[in-house]
Amino acid sequence: MKTLGWYCGKYGTLDEMTVPMNDRAHWFGDGAYDATSCHNYHIFAIDEHIERFFNSASLLEIRMPMGKAELKDLLTDLVKKLDSGDIFVYFQVTRGGLTARSHDYDETEPGHLWVMLKPAKVSDGKAPIRLITEEDRRFFLCNIKTLNLIPSVLASQHARRAGAQETVFWRRTPLGKRVTECAHSNCHIIKNGILYTAPADELILPGIARAHLIRMCKRLGYAVSETPYYLDDLMSAQEVLVTSSSNFCLHAESVDGRPAGGGAPEMLEDIRKHLVEEFYQATE
Repeated sequence: MKTLGWYCGKYGTLDEMTVPMNDRAHWFGDGAYDATSCHNYHIFAIDEHIERFFNSASLLEIRMPMGKAELKDLLTDLVKKLDSGDIFVYFQVTRGGLTARSHDYDETEPGHLWVMLKPAKVSDGKAPIRLITEEDRRFFLCNIKTLNLIPSVLASQHARRAGAQETVFWRRTPLGKRVTECAHSNCHIIKNGILYTAPADELILPGIARAHLIRMCKRLGYAVSETPYYLDDLMSAQEVLVTSSSNFCLHAESVDGRPAGGGAPEMLEDIRKHLVEEFYQATE
């Protein structure tokens, strides 16, 4: 199979699969998701992603239809059905829905599990990217990986129109424009040889790639500060890094059309190289 969709026990290619209209994903975006990368049919950091997935569902008070071990076995089996072992692995749970649209719901009903698999290779991070910035207009539950992604969708399209690859969000605070994260990535800077990354509060999603970046920096002997930083810091940083589950360490060459990065190339390359090596070693 070139692609695969799985829904409540049924599976087929993505263009074959259908979902009942009463699933609350359609009416309310009522659900949570997670995603990771797969190489050689080995799913990277699967336990970490499943743990975050279950935490998101718990915060939304969604009853999971299966346990963590069962989900891990399911995903491990499903990736083997694809023709290629380089796969984007996406899974989500919705609150289900057995009746017509209604804001309230049956608390005893288990959620509906979805899986989507498609071919995709992880970026090596060597090519620089372009970023734009805009005000973060999302809600205050950014730490939950919900299906409500309209602000991120719009911001991603704004980046595309500007000839950029990602949008960096910032929020107004008494201390200035605090950088939170990107439309679908975490954002970090290197300044004075220190990696700065936003704290894992309700304003950002605590990315799995972010956690691996922090651990790798500490392992390599680089200082890490999980404290708020601001738009002025971003614009004057030695390097600007973007991380996600399919892009472990991208770096910016421009932000809002102004040159960015290039101030700590040895540190950047050391981090990038080791993160990519970690992925391939874990998926051999």
